[in-house]
Amino acid sequence: MKDKLLFVSVIIPCRNEEKFIEKCLQSILGQTYPKERFEILVVDGMSEDRTRQIAENYSDNVKVFDNPKEIFPVACNVGIKNARGDLIVIIGCHATYPNNYIEQCVEYSRKYGADNVGGKVEPVPYEKTIISKAIAISLKDFFGKSRDVGKESRLVDTVFGGCYRREVFQKIGFFNENLIRSSDMEFNMRLKRNGGKIILVPDLVVYYYPKSTLLDFFKHNIKDGIWVILPFKFIKRPLKLRHYIPLIFVLTLLLSIWFYIPINLYFSSRIALREKDLRYFFIMPIVFFSRHFAYGLGSVLGFIKLII
Repeated sequence: MKDKLLFVSVIIPCRNEEKFIEKCLQSILGQTYPKERFEILVVDGMSEDRTRQIAENYSDNVKVFDNPKEIFPVACNVGIKNARGDLIVIIGCHATYPNNYIEQCVEYSRKYGADNVGGKVEPVPYEKTIISKAIAISLKDFFGKSRDVGKESRLVDTVFGGCYRREVFQKIGFFNENLIRSSDMEFNMRLKRNGGKIILVPDLVVYYYPKSTLLDFFKHNIKDGIWVILPFKFIKRPLKLRHYIPLIFVLTLLLSIWFYIPINLYFSSRIALREKDLRYFFIMPIVFFSRHFAYGLGSVLGFIKLII
């Protein structure tokens, strides 16, 4: 029976992730899927910390490859070209995965006849500080997250990570190495244009560790904002409205701030009541603003870079 199971390649792009790589590998090596039916390919972006050393010494089942250009799409392409799997799963290092994650990827890929299957991202705090917890909460709350996953599986434009059929890369090529970020979004849009079927399955859960400090969170959102716009150079297609809302917020800040403040305080107070901790009433407005303003500012910078 095991011989009939699809072989799965799990690709882990990473760079300077010594704090996260061990937990990530532990969650993948602890999968219920038969060990002989999957492989783990860590593609290291020339890390300057102990990431590579940890990966190389962690298990004989882990293969480590170089990513000399250090960026995500190159890591994906290196992994794909060295993968042996019928299915290729690309995962984030800043996350851990339930022990049936690979099993579910295989099951849902077959069930829906999908070219790419992905799941729900559940942000969890990496540290026990109130700021780290508030950042994780902001990404789960309606006011902070970009979209509602819902409870039913459905067709979507893109998913986090993703479990791809090998034939997808033979059909439409690899990840665009001109894109430092957002290459997964561009790839999935290309896949969809070519008739690909991308399915989001809420039961397929990924536990994601966001940034733990306000400064890191702010910087991360600026980069996200920049790279949601710069792919226009390659995609040539409009994005969904949700991608533009932070940009509109920043461009109309002198007016929109007066509507934003009471809305922000409303959602922050709801969180403080739900968590039964008054500190969130004072912290959440700052966290939400850091997310929205930084993302919008990044989008402005992205447009400037696009024009120049």
